Amino acid sequence: MNKILIVEDEEAIADLEKDYLELSGFEVEVANDGETGLEKALNEDFNLLILDLMLPGVDGFEICRQVRDKKNTPIIMVSAKKDDIDKIRGLGLGADDYMTKPFSPSELVARVKAHLARYERLVGSAAEANKIIEIRGLKIDTTARRVWVNGEEKNFTTKEFDLLTFLASHPNHVYTKDELFSEIWDMESIGDIATVTVHIKKIREKIEMDTANPQYIETIWGVGYRFKM
Repeated sequence: MNKILIVEDEEAIADLEKDYLELSGFEVEVANDGETGLEKALNEDFNLLILDLMLPGVDGFEICRQVRDKKNTPIIMVSAKKDDIDKIRGLGLGADDYMTKPFSPSELVARVKAHLARYERLVGSAAEANKIIEIRGLKIDTTARRVWVNGEEKNFTTKEFDLLTFLASHPNHVYTKDELFSEIWDMESIGDIATVTVHIKKIREKIEMDTANPQYIETIWGVGYRFKM
């Protein structure tokens, strides 16, 4: 359940916002002054903050600034002040939204849901697991561009990594040297298909226990290469 902190010194408004949010399935805490709100925001975990601008003790601008220095929690700033300068300052300090009182509680709930959904998409995208290819003792992290053989990390040049990853991504498919050269080097290389042979040799030296009897990259005589499952 998403947890929301309301920092609002007008108790009637805070209670109204709290009721509407709880009816929508959110867990809600309220702080009625800036110092309490700042302490809670910094030391507890909330999914979103609703922050009044004019607060006793510490104002909303300062809370927003300190929270944004340490966390990426979505912040909706609310205020009776309609001046654009306050809105610009709040958004400039890192607030995600600015609502001017009076506003509909239903609109607040809608904005809360929208910001939470957006934040979850961003976090989910950033935290998306690296794409890993694992075949027997070989592990290729295609996102971080790292390779391990039996737990030991090996260093690869850019083209060695690209060639290995391409072959491992298409196991049991036989590719000619021309196809591999076209796929990996395309038009950027002045070399020829002998470049493929040289890179295959270097890759084998790094991943194969016995390069004379490769268990990963197999030579198909007269045709090309195949990555064996």
